[in-house]
Amino acid sequence: MADTAVPRATVTRADVLRWLQDKGVYVAIAALLAFNLVATPNFATVANLRLQLVQVVPVAIVAIGMALVIGTEGIDLSVGSVMAIAAALIPLYIGYGVWPAMTIAVAAGALVGLVNGGLVAFAGIQPIVATLGLLVAGRGLALVFADGRLVELFDPTLNTIGNGAVLGVPIAMVVAVVVALAAGVVVHKAAFGRRLVAIGGNRPAAVLAGLPVRRTLLVVYVTCGVLAAVAGILNTARLGASDPSFVGLLIELSAITAVVVGGTPLSGGRVRILGTLAGALLMQLIIATVIQHNLHDSTARMIQAAIIVAAVYVQRGRSQA
Repeated sequence: MADTAVPRATVTRADVLRWLQDKGVYVAIAALLAFNLVATPNFATVANLRLQLVQVVPVAIVAIGMALVIGTEGIDLSVGSVMAIAAALIPLYIGYGVWPAMTIAVAAGALVGLVNGGLVAFAGIQPIVATLGLLVAGRGLALVFADGRLVELFDPTLNTIGNGAVLGVPIAMVVAVVVALAAGVVVHKAAFGRRLVAIGGNRPAAVLAGLPVRRTLLVVYVTCGVLAAVAGILNTARLGASDPSFVGLLIELSAITAVVVGGTPLSGGRVRILGTLAGALLMQLIIATVIQHNLHDSTARMIQAAIIVAAVYVQRGRSQA
């Protein structure tokens, strides 16, 4: 009886890189949680875990908008400035009511997104250049609106939005979940999501196929601007104060890192909403760990920079494998 050789499964470099890109963020979260449970006093308390989940909301919402942009092979560096603009506009118009003030703040975010999208889709300017200009100009505009001052806000409705809860779940978290679910449905179920991914995967082919490339890009950047404004409103509501010099500062680094480490490639053509949320949580845990161990805030920034370099290396290695 002849021996029959049973083929052995081999794990290739591409398999390892694929696994790291898809699952690495969850392993990193588990490792960081395990470290904090052992080494960080009072980390596992309900109050602390609730605080971490509330604090991650602005990054998560901004990261979802960023994921949509990156899915089209673009990038938006102006999200932090949009948050600052939203924070600066609320005190100016809250005298007309908190809802009109928030509407104006969201409209301002949409306007910035419209400018970004117009520059990218119609003027043909590289996304990093177009949005870099608004990163600088937007922050300056926010400081002009606020006259460079921190303004305390005592509106009860705004306080409820920032610190209230529904059935024990913070309202800010409810907003983040709704945004994530809506983005997931759009990306995976709607025709718009398929167009978005097709444009990021191969824009010339999308043009030849007759897809509305410019309109899709415009909508994506407007959506990113709106979500950044919503994040700015929630941040301002939670703090009970408007501080445009601080709100959204360097959040673009956290958002881009969350998106990339969550499995969405910078080359576009794919969007992972759940991975983006996990990436945002990882960024928050890194910051919390650094703070609770009395390390300088710049340490968290350096760790985030290292993570994004490693994530891009994994994505590049996977594409070349």
